[in-house]
Amino acid sequence: MRAVVSRAGGSLGTPGSLVDATVDAPGRPTGRDLHVGVEAISVNPVDTKTRRKDNPDGTDRILGWDAVATVLAVGDSAEGFAPGDRVYYAGSIARAGSYAQQQLVDSALVSPAPTTLSNEEAAALPLTSLTAWEALFDKFQVGADSRGTLLVIGGAGGVGSILIQLAKELTQLTVIATASREESAAWVTEMGADVVVNHHDADVIDQILAHAPGGVDYAFSAHSEGKTEFFSQVMRAFGQIVSIDTASDLDLFALKNKAITWHWEYMFARALHDYHPEEQGQALRRIAELVDAGRLRTTLRRSVEPINADTIRAAHAELEDGHVMGKIVLNGWDS
Repeated sequence: MRAVVSRAGGSLGTPGSLVDATVDAPGRPTGRDLHVGVEAISVNPVDTKTRRKDNPDGTDRILGWDAVATVLAVGDSAEGFAPGDRVYYAGSIARAGSYAQQQLVDSALVSPAPTTLSNEEAAALPLTSLTAWEALFDKFQVGADSRGTLLVIGGAGGVGSILIQLAKELTQLTVIATASREESAAWVTEMGADVVVNHHDADVIDQILAHAPGGVDYAFSAHSEGKTEFFSQVMRAFGQIVSIDTASDLDLFALKNKAITWHWEYMFARALHDYHPEEQGQALRRIAELVDAGRLRTTLRRSVEPINADTIRAAHAELEDGHVMGKIVLNGWDS
């Protein structure tokens, strides 16, 4: 089968970083696994980070953790799925990913795809939606009656775009989102943010506190580097922060005086540790229901055809540039 593999770490210019290849198709699924045919994929920062990691043996690494696919066969313990089903999922970072025509994926991590969306529109959602869902409902443990303020740092990104929607649709939170460009400010407003602030403004802390006297209750951060002092000023006492990035200069002791709680969110943790992985399939089902009811929208910004090394390389370059709004999706394979 066709696949795009990574044989070398480092920059995109490194020979072997992303290569079109022919690889063996997966065998018959066993246990909870589904054997699927990949129709559309999305790219995420984890793809570029994994690609850049050293690969001294030059082995074929199949990246990709977002897909819409068709079920081809089911393992003997996989319940609720049948050949021909159209599904969507993020999957496990410990297994071969979706940059391939076929894949094995744990059915616990899978859901029927939203019926009202195209393959491209649906492929934009799984990884970022699960990250946002776990941040809001597993970490912050907010609900339909929850009030207060939620600060979203990186509101125009893939996770921020869907997190804003979920917060506005399923809670009573007031959402303050950061965005530095006119087009990204317009995008987060379209996603539902109540207030947009430019994180490059010298008085950004004052702007936030004007809308959240005493400090924000919750903060979601996709960009935590250099922000310890910022958090210590904008958070209220006993506030909560969820971070999805790794900040080398993070000083948690600086947050102790306000008894601020810091949560790490890592979407792959459930699959890596087999810790109630079925909760991700259930969350994706709920997200599909919300989409099909018209309560959530896709975060797709651009779709490219077909899926190959050139198109994936271009998508990685855009991600590494750091200005992508929403999601980039790649659709279909050369016939």
